[in-house]
Amino acid sequence: QLIPLVGVVSFAAVGALSFSVYSLFSKSDVIVNKSGNPEPWETVDPTKPQKLLTIHQKWKPIEELENVRNLTK
Repeated sequence: QLIPLVGVVSFAAVGALSFSVYSLFSKSDVIVNKSGNPEPWETVDPTKPQKLLTIHQKWKPIEELENVRNLTK
């Protein structure tokens, strides 16, 4: 009677582990080593969706923020 329970729990664990590994290696917003790059958010591409599912996302830069960003660099 425990065999189906073990199967379902094992399947869920393997799915969670595989998604974690997928996110670690393919997503740009997951950072493992912060000492090499103290500002990792600067390298994230804003035109690439960061969510698992994105519907009709359009990115437009805000002029004021871009001006402040350029002045602080």
